Amino acid sequence: MRNTRALAVAGAAVAALGLSAPAAVAWDTPSNITALPSVIAPGGQLTITVDGCRGGGTATSNAFSPTRLSPVSGGKGNEGDRGGAGNGTARGTATINSNARPGSYDITVDCNGRRMTKPQAFTVIGGVRGGIGGSSTTGATPADMAIGGGLVAAAVVGGGVFWMRRRAERRI
Repeated sequence: MRNTRALAVAGAAVAALGLSAPAAVAWDTPSNITALPSVIAPGGQLTITVDGCRGGGTATSNAFSPTRLSPVSGGKGNEGDRGGAGNGTARGTATINSNARPGSYDITVDCNGRRMTKPQAFTVIGGVRGGIGGSSTTGATPADMAIGGGLVAAAVVGGGVFWMRRRAERRI
């Protein structure tokens, strides 16, 4: 009975170790897409980094134009002692379209003849249109202006009536 328990515990430990170990990925396969910052406003610049994209590639999304990814030069980096020209990473900078709607966006990378998509890689937030006042097409409509003008006129008339009544009360 003790042997079966020990065998079961050893089997569970080996399975847990095998599942928690990172999967081995060949360097010619894109393995990780990172977008920084992960939350960005329209018009902002997004840095895209892809591990395992030794020769560069192209990143695309609905929020920005296709962006060229260039190999990052450097030392051995992730290649260990195998040597080589670079660290197997490519990087590019994308500018978020000014008309991008708020929400999460995917990034698709074409690299070394392979295609990889990272769902919800970054989030576009709604920007504030500060400082443009009435020149904005999303500002006050003529109906809003009429309502506001009517309220101001009512306040002026009401204040005048109140002031006139106070004057009349002092004479008595």
